Amino acid sequence: MYLDLGFEPGEIDDLIAHYRRVYPERKHAATRVYPGIEEMLGGLPGKKTTATTKGTPTTRAILEQFGLIRHFDHVQGTDGFPAKPEPHVIQRAMEAIGARPEECLLLGDSASDMQAGKRAGVRTCAVRWGYGDAAQMARWSPDYWIDRPGELL
Repeated sequence: MYLDLGFEPGEIDDLIAHYRRVYPERKHAATRVYPGIEEMLGGLPGKKTTATTKGTPTTRAILEQFGLIRHFDHVQGTDGFPAKPEPHVIQRAMEAIGARPEECLLLGDSASDMQAGKRAGVRTCAVRWGYGDAAQMARWSPDYWIDRPGELL
């Protein structure tokens, strides 16, 4: 999905290339793990994977930096296929851990997460922390809503 921000296609490509170079260089200095995430991940049964619009190497680096990688059986980013709201990243993540849609729950903080989850046939849980807009997420009728990570347990 692209927004018309008044840039020419080549300019957008340059901005994306710049972002992809600068983002890891900054070492996520302003990034913090939401309170309760570590405990939630540690307490959840079953296999866990990511399904993010970030690339797999970036996602893995972030999880390693914050000591969360040990909670994941697989790390899946959007690598060479359409980003959410398309379901590809979720489908690839499920394939990697050998899961069927009816066995999965997608946690997300955006409307594109909820839409992608519905398209992939998984249950969805909208979180009220993060970047998302609750009204936009509600348009996709998430199966669950939570306000804090501990509620998932």
